[in-house]
Amino acid sequence: MIYWLYEQMLKRQIAELPGQVCFMISGQDMADAPGKLFQTTAWCIEISAYVSKLNASVPPVIRGLTFHIATPSPQDMEKCLSEIRKIGTIAHLILHIGDKEEEIGEGMDIVVAVGKSGREEIAACIRRMAEARIPPEDVDEKFLESYLTFKYTPDVVIKSGGDHLTDFLIWQSVYSELFFSDVNWKYFRKVDFLRILRDYQSRIRRFGK
Repeated sequence: MIYWLYEQMLKRQIAELPGQVCFMISGQDMADAPGKLFQTTAWCIEISAYVSKLNASVPPVIRGLTFHIATPSPQDMEKCLSEIRKIGTIAHLILHIGDKEEEIGEGMDIVVAVGKSGREEIAACIRRMAEARIPPEDVDEKFLESYLTFKYTPDVVIKSGGDHLTDFLIWQSVYSELFFSDVNWKYFRKVDFLRILRDYQSRIRRFGK
């Protein structure tokens, strides 16, 4: 009962939500709690609906959620695919694993990227531009971004368990707000997420200025 009351109190303190949220977890995190991605997706949908109801004039919603699973062997995560695909029953799932891309479901965009590297993504952009014989003078930030696989910028990047960040979304997350949680992914709770959302709205975002 006390836990529920605390959760309600935190939700009432949130008036502004990030549009894009990214969670960075490890392959071991995924193996330890394969159902946590679905659970976290459900939290985002629920919290967006709750905060939008309180702010009907300008509904603040989480438009997209990304899970990056850091692993040198994406094939090891195939045993978790059935749990990942459950996200497609409540949202629009875009799954990137190895060289494959899969889309199922409708609703909030949920990207699951298994074993993807930001440096490899940028190298692939440059390679495709070279293959297309793009003149160097035509290449600027916006043009390069049009070649990226992941064409969005996360407002919030969350790393659980206290580990270091990976290079995923290294270009897109340059102005993101970073949150590090000491709680391991397996034990990450809705109140831990709500605290991050509450603290996010108190940060002054400068976007490099």
